[in-house]
Amino acid sequence: MTHFERVMTAMAHKEPDYIPVYPILSGVTRNLVGATYEEWSTDANVCANALLKATDEYDLDCICTLIDLSVECDAWGQKLIYPENEAAHPDYDNLLIDDIDEYEKIKKVDYRNSKRMMMHIDLCKKLVEAKKGEVPVIAFVFGPLGVLSMMRSQQEMYMDLYDDPDAVKDAVANVNATLKEYCEAIADTGVDAIMFDTLFASGSIMSPAMWSEFEGVYIKEICDMLHEKGVAVMIHNCGKDIYFDEQIEYMDPCAISFLYPPKGCESFEECKTKYGDKLTLIGCVTPASAAIGTDEEWIKECKDNIDYFKKDGGFILATGCEYPANASFERAKIMVELAKTYGKY
Repeated sequence: MTHFERVMTAMAHKEPDYIPVYPILSGVTRNLVGATYEEWSTDANVCANALLKATDEYDLDCICTLIDLSVECDAWGQKLIYPENEAAHPDYDNLLIDDIDEYEKIKKVDYRNSKRMMMHIDLCKKLVEAKKGEVPVIAFVFGPLGVLSMMRSQQEMYMDLYDDPDAVKDAVANVNATLKEYCEAIADTGVDAIMFDTLFASGSIMSPAMWSEFEGVYIKEICDMLHEKGVAVMIHNCGKDIYFDEQIEYMDPCAISFLYPPKGCESFEECKTKYGDKLTLIGCVTPASAAIGTDEEWIKECKDNIDYFKKDGGFILATGCEYPANASFERAKIMVELAKTYGKY
């Protein structure tokens, strides 16, 4: 089977030749092309070459364009810091929204004026040109509430949800309107899916009702548009007790990438029983385990995930979040080999 056939078979809840696999190799791929982290995250050619080299060299079944969570906030002029050995992040001493009264700064903007958004669109074009129909290309986008949080500290924004919910909602709506046009442009590159990071849709941050009110009703507009265009919707959320049911209601995803069992499930086995015929489940190997512990522990966790989720397809073996940006590639190679051997149908 080709990579594309393997993934599509699994997503149809059938059993391919072996379990599709993709440790989420993102920033770490910069080392394959000798680039700095900033070069990798700002230059579409460099990033595309790195992701393509990783895909070919490690025989990955998917490509995901997870760069960092600061790509979208660039559209509003949020100042960023590019560390030497980790992902870019907002300048926390110079956030765009410094006070609860400043949410009115966040208007709908033109994504085409954002260097980082346009870089991501260019990256998607390059990956589609290189791998369309051979390897699924999945674009990665931060959800509207998450984007807003990058311009206001998460802690402060969370308090603002109580102190002035209307101000926050107005800002989320404007972010969402921008993201909708941005996602439409991404869809037009020919990507196979867009994966949304819904950071706040987990029990470790806010209630299901609050997530639905402050993000669910907004991101639904984007997902409805993508469904109409025939572009698959996926979700990534590595929080504890993530809300599968609410996100299914608002987003109608075909797959969810996760790290912990969702709310209402005591175990991964229960998750497979409850959702295995409804979604493609992606995960759930602990990313930090690629850099710490022993090879034997890593092998056991990969095998355990295969045992939990393998039956009847609907599963892609992956790390539950980004593979550590400064780790060796050795454990990624081990994961792929285990998918091909231990994960063989």
